[in-house]
Amino acid sequence: MSRISETFARLRAEGRVALMPYLTVGFPERESALALVPAMEAAGASLFELGVPFSDPLADGATIQRSAQRALANGITLADCIATTAQLRERGVRAPLLLMGYYNPLLRYGLERACRDLAAAGGDGWIVPDMPPEEAADLQLAAQANGLDLIMFVAPTTPDERIAQIAQRASGFIYVVALTGVTGARQSMAANLDAVLARVRRASDLPLVVGFGISQPEHVAEVARSAEGAIVGSALIAHLEHQTPEAAPEAAAAFVRTLLGTTAE
Repeated sequence: MSRISETFARLRAEGRVALMPYLTVGFPERESALALVPAMEAAGASLFELGVPFSDPLADGATIQRSAQRALANGITLADCIATTAQLRERGVRAPLLLMGYYNPLLRYGLERACRDLAAAGGDGWIVPDMPPEEAADLQLAAQANGLDLIMFVAPTTPDERIAQIAQRASGFIYVVALTGVTGARQSMAANLDAVLARVRRASDLPLVVGFGISQPEHVAEVARSAEGAIVGSALIAHLEHQTPEAAPEAAAAFVRTLLGTTAE
């Protein structure tokens, strides 16, 4: 079993939902992830989506765009994100680590080289929001050859026939976009989320992880009733924007505990 599969199997046995924080590598400071990720793992986060900063993040709203611009100003590249993955493993992080990035930096770096380097660093896979499944074959082959998962997206507007096609290619888990539009914290979840999840469930037995708009403990609890995981990105980034570097790790940990409805021991 992959690290991702093992994580979901364990959480299923424990009756718990996976919380997957999104953090842009290099935000707010160049090496912030090295303290933030271990703190959030200790607080109960189960997987991590590590953002590769890019100048044109088409799927992301203003909050994550700001974090990407700051990371780019800090000089962060895809190579740095892979190196950060290795450093997190050296620091004892055991949770699955996936790099979320747009296709251009990956293509420039080299697909086979990127997959080889990420696997060697202890990474678990890729999340590439601007790569349709019809164009995913090269990256998928390189990922599979290196034991990495390539996460596929399903949106509320995805037809059933296309969901079936996506499910055939998917591995690790399926990223279910909770709403149409870009990333960003919302006050409430989409009214049709359960119906979307049910359609995906008919096509795949992979874990379903919901992202876009999750910002409150109530959202995580709502997702937990129908899916295996919840991704929180913009709300976490916005929270960290107001923290000093010294206070950020505990602030991130407290945010995770709040979302999960747990308390510090």
